[in-house]
Amino acid sequence: MATAQPPVSDLSDATIGILGGSGLYAMEELRDVEELEVQTPFGQPSDRLIRGSLDGTTVIFLARHGRHHSYLPSEVPYRANIWAMRSLGVRWILSCSAVGSLQEQHRPLDLVIPDQFIDRTQGRAASFFGEGAVAHVAFADPFCHTLSGLLADAAQSVLPEGRRLHRGGTYLCMQGPAFSTKAESELYRSWGCDVIGMTNHTEARLAREAEIAYSTLAMVTDYDCWHPDHDAVTVEMVINNLRANATTAQQVVRHAAQAIQQQKPSSPAHSALQNGLLTAPEAVPAATRQKLDLFTRPYWGAAS
Repeated sequence: MATAQPPVSDLSDATIGILGGSGLYAMEELRDVEELEVQTPFGQPSDRLIRGSLDGTTVIFLARHGRHHSYLPSEVPYRANIWAMRSLGVRWILSCSAVGSLQEQHRPLDLVIPDQFIDRTQGRAASFFGEGAVAHVAFADPFCHTLSGLLADAAQSVLPEGRRLHRGGTYLCMQGPAFSTKAESELYRSWGCDVIGMTNHTEARLAREAEIAYSTLAMVTDYDCWHPDHDAVTVEMVINNLRANATTAQQVVRHAAQAIQQQKPSSPAHSALQNGLLTAPEAVPAATRQKLDLFTRPYWGAAS
């Protein structure tokens, strides 16, 4: 087992990352925008990363499906996206995601800040490790509690009248791209799940390995197919809800980014690998060490 050394704890130069989901392909209020082409050991990210300023706070934005929504949920290059963000100094990620509601009280246009996951995806690359290096990170609490609190407070401060914020809840991550059958939807409801989406669990697992604090702003577009009024939902309605949610999301992220910049909150995620690295560094193949060096350097030293 590798001997863990204290991680780098200085967050003074750390940056905020924003992952935009369906409907949120750009941040209109960004200033001093710079598009960055980042090469990663895990392939190309979904798109060029955008570095810019939100009211003086530097953020890195990436549309997870690409700015033209070119990637299926199972095709999103999650490892490249998270690696690229960490390489640009990101230590907090705000993930904005469209979701379906599995509970009556989570109405379309409501916002949910989930605190748990159930994963129903298959075959996705959901770890940076392997190829001669083994790590097991704690994931009992998949979202950063402090970051989620700041995000929820920001949402509460800008939420339009008539829309509600729900703090906590379980996000069911399904494979997609097809939506649930009614039987599946009822099963997930019986498990106590609150919302359903197709991307965030994979992202959150990789963020934890990359020692990035992660939180989700889940934006309800419609009830899942379990609801008796589901047949009344039209594509036009969903698109309109996506647009409305994207506008709200930008305001929420703007306020949350200011709070993060002021507080620079530390998180257990920032030292997730400290007790998670099992393979002795000298036993790890050189090519694997190079790929992991961005995350493991505080513990294993720089890869040669």
